[in-house]
Amino acid sequence: MNHLFSPLQIKSLSFKNRIVVSPMCQYSSVDGFANDWHLVHLGSRAVGGAALVMAEATAVNPEGRITPHDLGIWKEEHIKFLQRITSFIHQQGAVPGIQLAHAGRKASKSSPWTGNKHLLPAEGGWENVMAPSPVPINPETPAPVELTLDQIRKVIADFKAAASRALTAGFKVMEIHGAHGYLLHEFVSPLTNQRTDKYGGSFENRTRLMREVVQAVQEVWPADLPLFVRLSTTDWVPDENSWKLEDSVELSRQLKALKVDLIDCSSGGNVPVQQIKPGPGYQTPFSQAIREQTGILTGAVGLITSSWQADHIIRTGQADMIFMAREFLRDPYFGLTASSELHQPITWPVQYERAKPR
Repeated sequence: MNHLFSPLQIKSLSFKNRIVVSPMCQYSSVDGFANDWHLVHLGSRAVGGAALVMAEATAVNPEGRITPHDLGIWKEEHIKFLQRITSFIHQQGAVPGIQLAHAGRKASKSSPWTGNKHLLPAEGGWENVMAPSPVPINPETPAPVELTLDQIRKVIADFKAAASRALTAGFKVMEIHGAHGYLLHEFVSPLTNQRTDKYGGSFENRTRLMREVVQAVQEVWPADLPLFVRLSTTDWVPDENSWKLEDSVELSRQLKALKVDLIDCSSGGNVPVQQIKPGPGYQTPFSQAIREQTGILTGAVGLITSSWQADHIIRTGQADMIFMAREFLRDPYFGLTASSELHQPITWPVQYERAKPR
């Protein structure tokens, strides 16, 4: 029986346990560049025993940033400092991963601690916030610009170029962000996609961009390195014209056929009228359903806060990896803590050996 500290082989990579530092936006970049904050933030979690350390949602182009302070990988100059980060993560026995993202209609906002409000160009934001359809997030938010077919092709090309740069930067796991109301989620959900061309209407059309991004990334991402996709597995809207778990199951089945290795199972974030009922591990039924119905590996995320809870999810087959966010903000050394609590052996950094429980 697998448990939290069982190793996991995905393609050419062996993960020392099932603990993942989930991508967490830090809103601490200037012009997309990583800096010392990102080095310490990600590096300390690698020291803390996680098997996979994921960099935050990283914009594939400037207009795809959530805020002006998002991490980016849209130009070659971004690579150098990222190489420093991936090298340090690797030295700690962890695997460096990156999440590629485009914010869609949720772009051009201020950081959460400055109000999370829409920014006009005069305030540091930008024009031409793009989406599948000109549907505003709420009445106070300007309507986004509907992407043309040429602009869609550019988005696909930007994901591909970003994946190539990520490989050069030393990342070993690639995750495509298709959740939380950002661009790819906006395309798959009928709530935000009202197009009538080949990218709108039917399930096949609405999921077309997701498949095309995956295929474009695979042209430059090595076949022996893992490729993940994060999905919002439900919109949490009781409406026939919304994205539901059964849609995520079918899309996951298609992504598995395209050689995607793991579905990172999140939910919500697309519309203000969502009716989420959060609680401990409230999203694990989604990862379990996708895992059981498609046979693809899944990651569980969302209010997983203890070693016993995380271990239980793995032991009971609800997921193959545990993606943890806020708990790693509270405890950068969660992996070391969990190994002691669960009485599972783990290698500590030699600099910290004197503090290892005996």
